Amino acid sequence: MTNETPIEEENNKQPEMSEEDWTELLKAVHHNSLVALRMKFQDVEGQVLNMEAYGPVFVYNVKDESGNGYSCGFFLRELVARFQSGNKPEVWLASFYYEMMKIPGGKALPKPPESEEEAKAVIDNVLVPHCIAAVQEEFAPQQVHAGLAWNQEHGPMFETGFPEITEGSNVCAIPLHLLLTHLQLNRDPAELLVQGLYHIRKEHGLD
Repeated sequence: MTNETPIEEENNKQPEMSEEDWTELLKAVHHNSLVALRMKFQDVEGQVLNMEAYGPVFVYNVKDESGNGYSCGFFLRELVARFQSGNKPEVWLASFYYEMMKIPGGKALPKPPESEEEAKAVIDNVLVPHCIAAVQEEFAPQQVHAGLAWNQEHGPMFETGFPEITEGSNVCAIPLHLLLTHLQLNRDPAELLVQGLYHIRKEHGLD
């Protein structure tokens, strides 16, 4: 089997640039994101966090008309790519909040696991069941393989693929820590897997 691992957009290692240019880039991305979100929402606040594995993460809190706050995090590379594409970044950013606002009462970022035991519980009880259900629902009634695997380089992975495809790129495998990070940022981790599966189907001319 050949793993198809769409993790490039979350690899936010600092590019080769001066510290001053790097700081200016972060300020520009943060400012542009605030401006974009304020085109859709009145009350928007944001902050830039630094995650050891993924670099800068931009977290924005948006309040609805009732004053309830909804928080969501974004990676540097995906924001830069969205703004450079000119493909309505305000619509893309706002879509995450509109989705969360379907459930009233607000949604803060979840509390990070404080131990390996807590992290394992979140993975076993929340992350893995959600991802399995999401990929199976997306491609029903087609059979989809989904479950945990081990990669020598990346460690524990979530692996999914189509048993009917037996040649070439037929598996999407994403590190568990990346999926868990998405969950902690109020992002749907299953989206990465679904995108990877659609990419596989496209490569094989099935869509």
